[in-house]
Order: sequence, then structure tokens, then C-alpha cells
Amino acid sequence: MPDQPFWNPKTELMPREDLRALQLVKLRRVAEWAQARSPHYRRAFAEAGFHPDQLRSWADIDRIPFLSRAEWMASQDATPPYGDLPVTGPENAIRMHTTSGTSGKTPLRALDSRKDWSWAAEMWCYALWGAGVRPHDIGYVAFGYGSFIGFWGLHNGLEKIGALTIPGGAQSTAQRVKQIQDFGATVVASTPTYALRLAQEAESLGVDLPGGPVHTVILSGEPAGAIPETKALIEQRWGAKAYDTAGMTEVSTIFMFEPADQPGGSHIIEDHFIEQVIDPETGSEVAYGERGERVCTSFGRSTTPLLRYRTADMVVKVPHTAASSGRTWDLYEGGIIGRIDDMKLVRGTNVYPGAVEAIVRAFDEIEEFQIRIERCGDRDEILLLVEPSPTVDDTAWDLLSSRLGVELADAHEGLRFLLQRAATGELPRFELKARRLTDLRPTA
Repeated sequence: MPDQPFWNPKTELMPREDLRALQLVKLRRVAEWAQARSPHYRRAFAEAGFHPDQLRSWADIDRIPFLSRAEWMASQDATPPYGDLPVTGPENAIRMHTTSGTSGKTPLRALDSRKDWSWAAEMWCYALWGAGVRPHDIGYVAFGYGSFIGFWGLHNGLEKIGALTIPGGAQSTAQRVKQIQDFGATVVASTPTYALRLAQEAESLGVDLPGGPVHTVILSGEPAGAIPETKALIEQRWGAKAYDTAGMTEVSTIFMFEPADQPGGSHIIEDHFIEQVIDPETGSEVAYGERGERVCTSFGRSTTPLLRYRTADMVVKVPHTAASSGRTWDLYEGGIIGRIDDMKLVRGTNVYPGAVEAIVRAFDEIEEFQIRIERCGDRDEILLLVEPSPTVDDTAWDLLSSRLGVELADAHEGLRFLLQRAATGELPRFELKARRLTDLRPTA
């Protein structure tokens, strides 16, 4: 493949009207497949009065009923262990993966065939190639390689491109830093949180990451990868460019990526997905530029079809014309903004973890943080535990906490955050998805 910026220029540059026609053909095909082979979809379609033959125009997609995570989980409970969404049983699958389980809910379990895994790798190739990864690169995957689907597809995508791929599983952070150094990795993949943790460990070991060969950090697994302040901090500590991606176990791979020539906006892989943005209350599609909940339809995973899946991700879709890359695919401005169910109401003010992180990460002196919400008498309080770098003395902490408190209040309608200093190394570090918010208020 010549060294051009597109993994698949035929589809990435496809005229918009041709892309729409292609999506409609693929939508009919996957709907027919699901109805013929999936007990769940056969039942759901009948209850909604829908048949794939009704998909004659783009507007007909709204005839397809939504699928929720709660329905999928209920299906697993009723027909364990995989539920009745899959079109086949484990006898025709080669892999099983789960969601991370960081929400405390039962993980979703998904089966994949050999064809599904080939497709998942192809989606990662769009992102890797778009970020400038090439066959001569050495890719290091800082991931634990468990049943969580995590970076498995990225690993396969690196191999498909032809890059030397080094799995970093079952090791300590220090051992991973040493491998990154010893093998001369040029590309590192991790969650945003773990990229910062690796950088902290490298500094403590005396490893000069900014002076090393790593030129690209591929981020996934957390909305933090799209927060400009977090990304800027990662780039500073690695001396490399960072690129956001987003995927989910429900489709086995990524559905969007941030290319080298379009920072700050992530292209939807529209030849393989239909992504709608709806008002979470009404279920109606919102206009470009309006915040809403993303709804995903996938054309690639044959073992478990996904049609109109409500993801609870908050996004803002903008047209492809907002991009300078030349791709005709629409974008999510700022990637995944957060989760609909992540928002917390504290004394009448909406608090989003991502908004708090954007403020905290602008302070270079802060290594880690945690948010705790508690009920104190008849009043809710929000506490921010802050672990500053070891070089911050008492005087510097007083100044830092004062500035941080003002910025948090200004961004949250005057809501006062209680700030507490944590000792060096006290707060937890995360390899996969970070859990920085704990709501201790009574639920009843």
C-alpha cells in the first residue's frame, strides 16, 4: 500500500449520496440476517410490527425498534450464558469476550466468529493507519489481555498492518515501561489513565519517554481520551502525538477514530456503522451540533447483530464538511463526551466526571484525583481528593487548591467542592477504565 493517509480511500472518500445508498443496502442485509436467525430480533421485530422489507428509504430506519443494554442483560439472565441475541451458539464461535464490568453491573457476553474478528481488526486498521502507524512501526499494547475485549482488536489490527506487535499483558507497570524502552516501541496503546500512569512510572525509573522513539499513543476505553487537557498532558509526558478512538464490546471493535490530520474530531466509520444521535427522553433524532445519546447499528459482527442499540454515550455529531481530512464521514466533535448515566445532581447542579477531569488535568502538579459525593445531614457534599506531585509543598498546595476550587466552582454554577490533599501514592491507579467517582448517598 502506498504511503497515503487513508486505509481505504474508496470508502473514506466516497461521495455522500453513494455512502447513504451503501448503508441502506447493508442495513437491509443485516436486518434480514437478524430476523432469520436471532430469536430476540424475530420477537422484537414482530412486537414492533417491523419487517426488513419496509426498509425502502433512509427514513425507514426509525421503524426498527431500539435495543437497550437492560434487554440484552435480561436475555442473558433468561437464557444463560449468552442470551437469545446471537444467531448461533458457541459451537460456531472462536472467541468470547465481555464488557469491563467497571459499572458494577453484570458484564455482557459476546461471541465472535473468525470472520467477526477479521472485521474487528479491519476497523482498527482505519484508526491506526489514519494516525500514521505504518508496517515499519513497533507497537506495544499496554493491556492485561483478559476476557474484557479491551485492546484485543487493536493487537490484531497492528498485525494486519504489518507492524511488529508486542503484547504487554500480565506484567507490572515498571516491567511494561522497561519493555517499551528495551524493544524500541514507536507506538503505544492504552487507556488515557494508564498512559499517564506509565509516564509517571517512567519518570520514577529515570526513563526519558519524551526523548525516546515513541511517536504515537493510541488511546481508547475512556472518554478522557477526547478531553483536550488530558490529551495535552499525555502528549507532554510522552513527547508523542495522542489519538482518540472509541469502541465497545457490543460491536467487538471501534466505531470512530481521530486521524492525524483532524485533531479534536473523530470520524465515524460510516461504511460499517450507522450512528444516530437521539434525545434520550423522546427517542427522536437531534440535529447536527446538538448533544444527545448515540444509537449504534453495526454491519460487521455476524454472530451477534446490533441494530439501533442505545449506548448511553453522550455525543455531538457534526457533518463531514467540518473536517479538513477530505473524508466524507461525519464526526463526533470531541469524541465521546461522557455517559448519560454518569451525570450526578449535587445541590441542583449537574456534575459530569469528564468536566471535572478537564479542569483537574490543566494543573500539571496533580498526579491523580478522586470524586466522592456524600450526604451530610440534609445536605449533599462533593469532595475532591487530590494527589499532587511529591514536589508540591504546603505553600504550593494552598495556592493550587485555591485556584482549583475557584475553577471548579466557576464551571459548576458556583457549587463548592471540598478539596482534600491525598498522600503520594494513596489514590488508586488504573490499567483499564478508571473509576474516579463514588456516590455514597443513600439510594432510597
